[in-house]
Amino acid sequence: MFQVEPCCWSTYSTYKDTKATLAILDKLDVEGMKLSEQEIAHLFGYEEEYARGTLTRWQRLKPRIWAVVDEPYSSAFAKYIACLSILFICLSVLSFCLKTNHGGSNPRASSARKAFYYIEHVCNAWFALEIIIRCLVSPSLKRFVVSPVNVIDMAATLSFYTELFMTKSNIYLEVLSIVRVLRLFKLTRHSPGLRILIHTFKASAKELGLLVYFLVLGIVVFASLIFYAERLQENPSNDFNSIPEGLWWALVTMTTVGYGDVTPKTFPGMFVGGLCALAGVLTIALPVPIIVSNFSMFYSHSQARSKLPKQRRKILPAEIPRRRSQRLNQLKINDHFETSFGDGTDQVIYIL
Repeated sequence: MFQVEPCCWSTYSTYKDTKATLAILDKLDVEGMKLSEQEIAHLFGYEEEYARGTLTRWQRLKPRIWAVVDEPYSSAFAKYIACLSILFICLSVLSFCLKTNHGGSNPRASSARKAFYYIEHVCNAWFALEIIIRCLVSPSLKRFVVSPVNVIDMAATLSFYTELFMTKSNIYLEVLSIVRVLRLFKLTRHSPGLRILIHTFKASAKELGLLVYFLVLGIVVFASLIFYAERLQENPSNDFNSIPEGLWWALVTMTTVGYGDVTPKTFPGMFVGGLCALAGVLTIALPVPIIVSNFSMFYSHSQARSKLPKQRRKILPAEIPRRRSQRLNQLKINDHFETSFGDGTDQVIYIL
């Protein structure tokens, strides 16, 4: 145990935050160091076979296939596969969005919808093949299945083939097919910037929770105030017949959107509306600098680490300082340590 003086606490807190940031960036390192054969064997659970030298052909081939489909920067071929996967993701989302444009009875629109239909078939066939291969060569099947990105990918592919083999259209299944758009989150495997943004929101979870709490509190308070304020004066065209109807107005006003579909008509109601807008601006503006600061910290450290040699990117363990008594004893030993060289001269060597 050690104690930190108040004057040094800020520096120590900065050091702890920096160390935690670097530890997170080690996990986000897209172009990280290449694992050795022993580390790969440990990752896939082949330590005993590797030590005995009895690895089968499949055990040697499995990590190579995994590197191709899951680590885009491991080889040139893996980069080509990653680019092809990104192309299919973009084409799938684009065709899903454009096929909803019916275009009436235009023959060009019908031919375009048919083209989008075939494009979506090809894309989903690629996604299904990718899921099967990654499932077969994954180091941990449980970790693969519970990964959020893989869950989105499997749900999107399953919704497509379920809708394909159903004879009668179902509106609920069509609504669930919106999960195909979420395939864009698969791009986080190829973009360190998106990963930094996601971890920024994770690091700012407390501030975001505080923001949501104050927003909900303000919405409920101002919805109640506007309901009673509009009843203080004669108002035949009152838009606030109940407090739940005022919740929508308070949400739109506090977030500074202001659709204008529901507005106060009386002077007390306008006064409450002005207070609601000011409270919304202050509530949203206060936590934003903390979130920006976290993103700036992650991004600056990521840029600094990207300029370092790959062999020096890992966090080196700090050397434990020796006690004062040990250093004094070592110095006493060093003072009496002498050696003779071949020319007959005596020199004292101090070992520090």
